[in-house]
Amino acid sequence: MLIAVIIACEIAFWVLLGLGLAARYLLKARRLSLVVLLVCVPLVDVALLAFSVVDLRGGGQAGIVHGLAAVYIGVSVGFGHRMLRWADQRFAHRFAGGPAPVRPPRTGREHAAHERRGWLRHLLAYLVGGAVMGIFTLLIGDFDRTAALWQMMRVWTIALVIDAIVSFSYTFSPRRART
Repeated sequence: MLIAVIIACEIAFWVLLGLGLAARYLLKARRLSLVVLLVCVPLVDVALLAFSVVDLRGGGQAGIVHGLAAVYIGVSVGFGHRMLRWADQRFAHRFAGGPAPVRPPRTGREHAAHERRGWLRHLLAYLVGGAVMGIFTLLIGDFDRTAALWQMMRVWTIALVIDAIVSFSYTFSPRRART
């Protein structure tokens, strides 16, 4: 059941984002756009958190799906603003005559700084997701029933470390422009 809620939240995120951008650029309804983007889009995360808590409080065993919900919320907090900006640039360019989207730097120190900022966002997502998993564990009150959550966290820790190695490698050995 919770997996369906996660999928519905992902769909709702993109639908609300599209509606908010359409309101802004096609209908020229800036206030409506702000309400949709700044109020409704974060409510998707709140709804997912609420469904997860209700499921766990109702006696559900914390599993991989609950871990996935925590990861979703963490990634939404860590990368949500960046995704909104990404979509906004493209929508404005395509439908409102805005400037072409800015591409991230591909070489040099600027690229290295961009990669480090991306890793810091990943770290934020990891910390928020871990906090949500911690809340789930406290709600259940039994670490054995939440072991699957922490298996998810182990995998995410490995991904975070690999991302750190790759992201910070550009600091010590920046990409060079092709000649």
